[in-house]
Amino acid sequence: MDRFGDSGGSVSRFAQGFARQRTLRQRIACTGTGLHSGAKVKLTLLPAPADHGILFRRLDVPAAKADVPARWDHVADTRMCTTLANAHGTVVGTVEHLVAALAGYGVDNCLVELDGPEVPIMDGSAEPFVFLIECVGVEEQDAPRKAIEILRVVKQGDERHYATLAPASGTSISFEIDFENAVVARQRLSLNLRDGTFRQELARARTFGFAHEVEQLRRMGLARGGSLDNAVVIAEDRILNREGLRFPDEFVRHKLLDAVGDLYLAGGPILGRFHGHRAGHALNNQLLRTLFANQANWRWTTISDESPALETRGRASLAEVLRAS
Repeated sequence: MDRFGDSGGSVSRFAQGFARQRTLRQRIACTGTGLHSGAKVKLTLLPAPADHGILFRRLDVPAAKADVPARWDHVADTRMCTTLANAHGTVVGTVEHLVAALAGYGVDNCLVELDGPEVPIMDGSAEPFVFLIECVGVEEQDAPRKAIEILRVVKQGDERHYATLAPASGTSISFEIDFENAVVARQRLSLNLRDGTFRQELARARTFGFAHEVEQLRRMGLARGGSLDNAVVIAEDRILNREGLRFPDEFVRHKLLDAVGDLYLAGGPILGRFHGHRAGHALNNQLLRTLFANQANWRWTTISDESPALETRGRASLAEVLRAS
């Protein structure tokens, strides 16, 4: 899919925050450990020109095979994280937290260089990547920003696990989790993604898992770099992390963080309402594949800074979304 196709209309910049494309002001780097590979990785974020999109570049493989686009149709694995791959078999794993941070700050164009197979997990949240972005700052580019406008309800999943996208006048996300474990239990959260929302409400929420699953994951070649420093770990009726939770509902907040990252792989911001019910990386990606399988589901639309009023055409309430699903 071409990153910017023909635009079918325009929406107020207040619906998406920014009317011009954005990139980083300068390069910045960090070093960390891959959650699943356990490998030490250096990651560098670099500015990129307008219409470039987000691109991962592996420095440890031949240049001809190094580039992996951050796009839904390059998602190759969704076990416990979102992994991208190109036609040469070059992979980049655990991209969702970094991509979520870029989405949260409206960064459209960025080159991400790394010398290993996985984005470092850092503390298990998006906050370290937010820190990097804030250190160098973001600048507008001389090109209009476009959004993917949802034209009709799209659903993926079944009665127990599903994800939906529906028309809306802005960008909103909601999620519901329901675990048998009493520490997590049932949590639900809805947010409108406006300036500052991601930073304040989602960025610090960490990935989580259950102690009894650790050995099984490691036998599968996963979670080799996992520790209490980069994940919330739950053992039966208690949290093992000494510092406890950052939010009372940190678990559902992290699921929303993951969804923000997974959905930004659409190739641009989504103008619509997302709802996830016991969903994960696999359903998030399947939802995008279903969305783009039919041109009647969506269109590119220009984000305009001419009008302060949000458009109301095509708005769907959450109740309508749930009835449709």
